[in-house]
Amino acid sequence: MTTGPDVSARPKDYRLLVPREWFRIDLVQDRWRKQLKTFVDLQAEGRNCPAEVKQEAWAGLRNTAESAVANGALEFFLRPELHDGSIMPVSLVVSLVPRPGAPTPGDLLALFEERERRSGRGAEVSIVALPAGEAVRIRSRTTLDLYVHMPGTAGYLALGFVVPVTGVTGPMERLCTSMAESLRWIM
Repeated sequence: MTTGPDVSARPKDYRLLVPREWFRIDLVQDRWRKQLKTFVDLQAEGRNCPAEVKQEAWAGLRNTAESAVANGALEFFLRPELHDGSIMPVSLVVSLVPRPGAPTPGDLLALFEERERRSGRGAEVSIVALPAGEAVRIRSRTTLDLYVHMPGTAGYLALGFVVPVTGVTGPMERLCTSMAESLRWIM
């Protein structure tokens, strides 16, 4: 029988398994803009990609990264997908939501259900059990967000997947779920 993490101690770090072909950008370091440009250049290389498409991809990803950094993001993972000549990456943003005395997953579920009801987006909100602990799961057509409750009432680690082309269904949903299930706390 497996047991969950020690819920009284705060983790020192986390470990998350991400497929090798995904490009990692460390948002804690100041060099993330250069890493992001490298990603865009690599995706456009040899694909007859117009300069406007590269610029548009760079600007969109930069805006996403800047917003993520402002909201406590630690890492940004990108998996390229090409659609109609555009660079449309699948992405994962890992963020720390530090909240000493954070609400329980049940309380967070109620907050997100109310937010979704008001927004009318139609996202599914539920609680799932992951090996790392309980998580609030929010799934829309193209996004999958998981707020994993951290041990020691330290807050939540948020995993935000965006799948713009194929959406979060079928094999891509299974991949995102597998990545979330690989999350482990380093105590």
